[in-house]
Amino acid sequence: MTHETLDAGPELPAEAIDAIERAATAAHRHEELFSERAANIKQSAVRDVFDISMRPGLVSLAGGNPYLQSLPLEKLGDTAARIIAKEGMTALQYGGGQGTEELRTQICEIMAAEGIIDARPENVVITAGSQSAQDVATKVFCNPGDVVLVENPTYVGALNTFEAYQVQVEAVDMDDDGLIPELLEAKIVELQAKGKSIKFLYTIPNFNNPSGITLAPARRQRIVDICRNANILVLEDNPYGLLRFDGNPLAPMRAANPHDVIYMGSFSKIFAPGLRIGWALVPEHLQRRFYLASEAVTLCPPTLNQMIISAYLRDYDWQGQIDTYRALYEERCKAMLAGLEEYMPAGLDWTRPDGGFFVWVTLPEGVDTYPLLKKAIDAGVVFIPGAAFTHSDQPSNKLRLAFSAVPPEAITEGIRRLAPVLREAINIMDKGVTA
Repeated sequence: MTHETLDAGPELPAEAIDAIERAATAAHRHEELFSERAANIKQSAVRDVFDISMRPGLVSLAGGNPYLQSLPLEKLGDTAARIIAKEGMTALQYGGGQGTEELRTQICEIMAAEGIIDARPENVVITAGSQSAQDVATKVFCNPGDVVLVENPTYVGALNTFEAYQVQVEAVDMDDDGLIPELLEAKIVELQAKGKSIKFLYTIPNFNNPSGITLAPARRQRIVDICRNANILVLEDNPYGLLRFDGNPLAPMRAANPHDVIYMGSFSKIFAPGLRIGWALVPEHLQRRFYLASEAVTLCPPTLNQMIISAYLRDYDWQGQIDTYRALYEERCKAMLAGLEEYMPAGLDWTRPDGGFFVWVTLPEGVDTYPLLKKAIDAGVVFIPGAAFTHSDQPSNKLRLAFSAVPPEAITEGIRRLAPVLREAINIMDKGVTA
């Protein structure tokens, strides 16, 4: 920095300018202290768009946020105040590194509602959301250069975690029934022939983020069997499972496979994300290493937050609240699908989810959705470009739309605003191809 680069304004004393220059030089010297791992830590494209979404007047179809307005917020405030007033010495103190026994027991009851009936509290580790569980699993099992298998597309937060730990991400394509077993098997054979060490398959079997696709029940056991035969763990991320619109959640892959699947759940979608509480149900023979690695990061999950969730599960109709969420999200999903049918140009396709938060839109080959984001913002609507959900650096002709946090009429308006942007991109591409 030179003196001339400072913005115009009140003139700074010479000693102040010298201090700024010395600080800038010192910061530059520190660049060489970063680890190789730090170079792989990137700003999430989803987070960038979240910031943009706060602008007044925009319809945000970007954020996968739960609709917290449907919660009994005043009563929950009274509950939190009561916990602090009457149990503050416990709630505000350090707690156990694995989480409270009460919440771990309640989590087993939640998992039983989905079909995992053999879970034991001692094998549950409370984490800072399921994001933290992904981080711990990668740290425990992966060395730099090891392979992690993922669905294509997959959750951007998981990709960021894997990149930070310097693992090799290999994607396996999906169809309308989810991850394709034959492609998974072929990918494993190919990688093993190259001498690669494959540690686990990361999968979101219910209402995949970003695609909204659900893994067909007939494929679930086959995929676990393929991984077991290759000595590969399955990391099952299931934050949306209870949000199936018909109220009949599919049995998790973990249900029949207690030794081969690490199951991750979260209260972010079925209660409130701001509490940052999730969990991992870990096979007994892996539990201690996983727990110790988690404790080394967080020391202990926040006791107050756990006690609030326990009170919610104990004293409130949490299952009735999930029914409310299901009905609300189904209405919004139908509004989005109807809007797409009404406004979108020919040549597009999209998924039709049975639950969750997201619809995945596919444009014709050759259209890159990332440059379209700025045009969409100018038109008053926000989405997430598909490139955010793949480890590849190649352009993507896909985009994610979220319906969970937006009322039906706003969803319709957002789709109406987005349609001309996509139509123009398709027309430009068609003219380029013709020329």
